[in-house]
Amino acid sequence: MHLRLNEEQKMIQKTVRKFVEKELMPLETEVLRNEREGRPGITPEHKKELQLKAKKLGFWGINTPEEYGGANLGQMMQAIVVMELARTFVPFQFGGFADNILYYCNEEQKKKYLIPTINGERISCFAFTEPGAGSDTRRISMRAEKDGNEWVLNGEKVFITNGNEADFAMVFAVTDKERQAKGGGVTCFLVDRDMGWKSEYIHTMGEWGPASLIFENVRVPEENILGELHGGYQLGLEWIGFARWIVGARAVGAAERLLQMAIDYAKQRVTFGQPIAERQAIQWMIADSAVEIEAAKWLVFNAAWMLDQGMDNRHYASMAKLFGANMGNRVVDRVLQIHGGMGYTKELPIERWYREARLWRIYDGTDEIQRLIIARNLLKGYVKLGESL
Repeated sequence: MHLRLNEEQKMIQKTVRKFVEKELMPLETEVLRNEREGRPGITPEHKKELQLKAKKLGFWGINTPEEYGGANLGQMMQAIVVMELARTFVPFQFGGFADNILYYCNEEQKKKYLIPTINGERISCFAFTEPGAGSDTRRISMRAEKDGNEWVLNGEKVFITNGNEADFAMVFAVTDKERQAKGGGVTCFLVDRDMGWKSEYIHTMGEWGPASLIFENVRVPEENILGELHGGYQLGLEWIGFARWIVGARAVGAAERLLQMAIDYAKQRVTFGQPIAERQAIQWMIADSAVEIEAAKWLVFNAAWMLDQGMDNRHYASMAKLFGANMGNRVVDRVLQIHGGMGYTKELPIERWYREARLWRIYDGTDEIQRLIIARNLLKGYVKLGESL
């Protein structure tokens, strides 16, 4: 059993960290200023420029198959890359990727949706959540009615990431009400924005702004069904399940950066003649944070490793998401406390991370849903303790 990164993984980790420190961290002051003044942290053009710089280093399509120009490095490398990118709040991700379920496109759909998305020519969004169906995914009510060779969509989706920027959406709608009660009857449609749906910005406590998507008699050709008719629910769960452990990876990277900020500050901040690093209260916050970060890191690595082995990682992805998200919230709270009043100001990025971290416990499955999944799997015997070893 090997519990350390191999040489290739260490090399890639080092290269990504260098890219983050050289290209992204210097932008942090500008990003904070832009966000305070109501502008995007970085422009789409600047982001594309950075992605092309990264492409020259080989970072393009981390897990995209080689036939589509990707590196196909595996999920462990995906975890490492996400952790490193999360060490900054600059809104950036490497290019050359597409949502996992877009690989279910048929050959014609691949030409129109998958390949242009990988190449950065199109932007997609995943449209599942509705005003009355968040964690309870089986309650989606958007209807799709058949009319000749088209389906007519009516309804609303909410809290959709990239919903304001996307030019097409993967939209889940009920196509058979009776089947829906048995876990089917939902179909995924590839819906271009110019087919008629509209988006509205949702203001949040963070800098991230999701969207509401409005569908009023939007007509979608039958050839735009992704996967099988009535088979969309499983596609949706596959998308959500993959995303969960990524949240834990994000939390680990951000928490490591934040904890280092706290360590540096504690060494130079003096009260009553001594650096606060000499105070036991501060030392315990630092120690507890370090232990929790390490624990979350290995939960994430375990979930990623299982995927690389072709194993079902859903139970362990829920663990990584639940513990990682809560760890991130505890760490950023301690780091803000260590910085005192300065941590609460917008002069430092801690309060920004504080607001962002609160979202980790909600999206891609709330804390409560993760606990429900983990407890159900154990109580019903779907998973036995120690089985991942």
